Amino acid sequence: MDSTSGSSSSSHARLESCRSRQDSVMALPGREGQELTYGSGAGKAIGVFTSGGDSQGMNSAVRAVVRMGFYLGCKVYYIREGYQGMVDGGDHIQEATWASSSGIMQLGGTVIGSARCADFRNRDGRLKAAENLVKCNITNLVVIGGDGSLTGANLFRIEWSSLLDELLEAERITQDLRTQCSHLNIVGMVGSIDNDFCGTDMTIGTDSALHRIIEAVDAIATTASSHQRAFVLEVMGRHCGYLGLVAALATEADWVFIPEWPPEAGWEDTLCKKLSAERALGQRLNIILVAEGAIDREGKSITADMVKNLITERLKYDTRITVLGHVQRGGKPTAFDRILGARMGAEAVLALMDATPDTPACVVSLDGNQTVRVPLMDCVQRTKAVQNAMDAKNFEEAVRLRGKSFQNNLATYRKLSKLRPPKGQCDLSGKHCATGKKLAVMNIGAPACGANAAVRSFVRLALTQGYEVLGIHDSFDGLLYGDDDHKCKMVKSLAWTDVQSWTGKGGSLLGTKKIVASKYGMDKIAAKLKEYGISGLLIVGGFEAYHSALQMAEAREKFDAYSIPIVVIPCTISNNIPGTDFSLGADTALNEIADICDRIKQSATGTKRRLFVVETMGGYCGYLATMSGLAGGADAAYIYEESFNITDLRNDVNHLKDKIINAGVQRGLILRNENANANYSTDFVYNLFSEEGKGTFTCRKNVLGHMQQGGVPSPFDRNYGTKMASKALDYMIGKIEENTREDGTVFTDNPDSAVLLGMNKRHLSFTPVQELRSDTNFEQRIPKSQWWLKLRPLLRILAKHRESAYITEGVACGVDEVEDEDNV
Repeated sequence: MDSTSGSSSSSHARLESCRSRQDSVMALPGREGQELTYGSGAGKAIGVFTSGGDSQGMNSAVRAVVRMGFYLGCKVYYIREGYQGMVDGGDHIQEATWASSSGIMQLGGTVIGSARCADFRNRDGRLKAAENLVKCNITNLVVIGGDGSLTGANLFRIEWSSLLDELLEAERITQDLRTQCSHLNIVGMVGSIDNDFCGTDMTIGTDSALHRIIEAVDAIATTASSHQRAFVLEVMGRHCGYLGLVAALATEADWVFIPEWPPEAGWEDTLCKKLSAERALGQRLNIILVAEGAIDREGKSITADMVKNLITERLKYDTRITVLGHVQRGGKPTAFDRILGARMGAEAVLALMDATPDTPACVVSLDGNQTVRVPLMDCVQRTKAVQNAMDAKNFEEAVRLRGKSFQNNLATYRKLSKLRPPKGQCDLSGKHCATGKKLAVMNIGAPACGANAAVRSFVRLALTQGYEVLGIHDSFDGLLYGDDDHKCKMVKSLAWTDVQSWTGKGGSLLGTKKIVASKYGMDKIAAKLKEYGISGLLIVGGFEAYHSALQMAEAREKFDAYSIPIVVIPCTISNNIPGTDFSLGADTALNEIADICDRIKQSATGTKRRLFVVETMGGYCGYLATMSGLAGGADAAYIYEESFNITDLRNDVNHLKDKIINAGVQRGLILRNENANANYSTDFVYNLFSEEGKGTFTCRKNVLGHMQQGGVPSPFDRNYGTKMASKALDYMIGKIEENTREDGTVFTDNPDSAVLLGMNKRHLSFTPVQELRSDTNFEQRIPKSQWWLKLRPLLRILAKHRESAYITEGVACGVDEVEDEDNV
């Protein structure tokens, strides 16, 4: 099924299909929507460990396992130094406390250590590990690592019964312990920067590694341009090209070498011709990315040194090499990895609570925006199949096995990295195109990072298919009044080179206004659309963009000019648009908030017991406050969607005092959405906590303001914008071709021709804007239903609140269903 088609009904159909196939994919208990309450897992013991290479976000996952375990009444143990600690026992297996899991989620690496362990590969080593676990009554394990670590855990589970029998026979354990610990439950989370594990869209640490790569490329680009240099950057990834490929998309790299798709024979000539032609067109720098496992079609290694020597010798360019190495693994985790670790960690504990002696080991994965439970060994086998395909030089199969998202990343990069549009489709000016039809793109709403990436992708991909693209500057102002100032034309054709280097730029290079269409007059806008002969319109923007598209769709009966395909790509830091789980710009804003909160909390190091009250943007939407609360380890987040009163505030004061006095916590963080409550303002909350906390903690207040809108786009927003625009264009062209009349004009008044493209749980979908009206609160400019509200109890549970009931979100799925989705 096409993952970009259909509406909410198709989403439910896919979910039901997933559930109905659980039996055939080694049935895993997935209890989406079941309510779990405090103490419901009392009497159980959980061990958590990290194994293999470290990755950013592991600490967030460990913290979530510990705290969700405590909430359910379980004992939780750290197993330090991975499998080696399990084999050695003693102090390496340590009971966790609340305080020991505080202040770790913003740290990179793993605070409980990780080590390679040769002993565990042998049965004697596993026998010692089993003995050490049984002595602590640990029969539930959370494994955070790569495919090797997870495979080892599954073997341990399979052997568990025989290992205990051997220990009993040798009188190393008692019969009571043998009975109490009769079976071992295993749940895995994939912690790896490589994103090389099949069965999940993202592994813990990948997003952070992409940040490190893109920060380096952005920094190198300025010095490369100054001296007209070429830079060859080697990135990690072992035998997986995900990091290199997505980084190439996000940085507009001139070339990328990845193991899954080696270059054709004669690539040396092709590369040199491309770089030479780019310099002839005025480009001052060249960026080439080389994945560490890159090979040619014969399986021979391609290294950064080889590429550098080629460029230097043939083109005589000043060329430098930068090997990023373990810098990619270092540094603090991004907001995405912190939240991913928290969600996966909580779900891993719930999966253990669901497990029975017959339950196969599972891995908690991310499919779109849905956490799912996938049979562990199915994922491992698929991962190994990719390497087998590459070893057999069957690269098409290797790309297919990586999944649809990887395939489309590759296809999109290959189109966008061309030097110019294909001959016969469009000339370099972008004005003379094969179809003779014009598309238009505009921004509406407040600026947000990722908008420029979407515009660049739309323009270039449209030109490759023979469509002229008109860029409408300054929203409707430019459309209606641009011709009044002949010195600066506001509606003009965009050429291939006009959008060069747009992907990494923040704000809106087209210009934008926060005014909806009806304010200008629907008749005036319709007349201009007809005057310019526009056959399709892409709107990238916030709530005003969605509202304007809705007004256009509803005005079709009066004005034929609106009877063209209209697609909206949500782009706002507030993430307040119906029809999508994520909006462009929100990820960048979350990272800005998380970074600022880290620095704010660090400022109190050395002082005693301090609470910070931080105000976030978002209008009436509490997404930023809630998700940055999860990413920053906040004690509470006050939002409009969840009403609160003076009693709630008083209880939170007392709760914080109790944590500081009895749990050893030194710093607290409270987040408040700017419009959470007209009476309980940020000043009110600050003053209340300051007064009631006297003698226990002091308070400081911070209003973040427009810092949240600034900065350069995150890798997620760059890639998301690029892929969303690609899908929007394909959809738009399909509708144009279906609805072109004999005279060459386009007419369609079907509701499915005015749509919003969004991510809904596990897939991207186009939803008619008129259908979204019923799910919209126009007064507060927010959707009536918002997925992230179900994460609110998790935020409070992880902050030691016991009154919240957690609703499980994970469902059981097969690896094929995850890999068949085309997500970002």
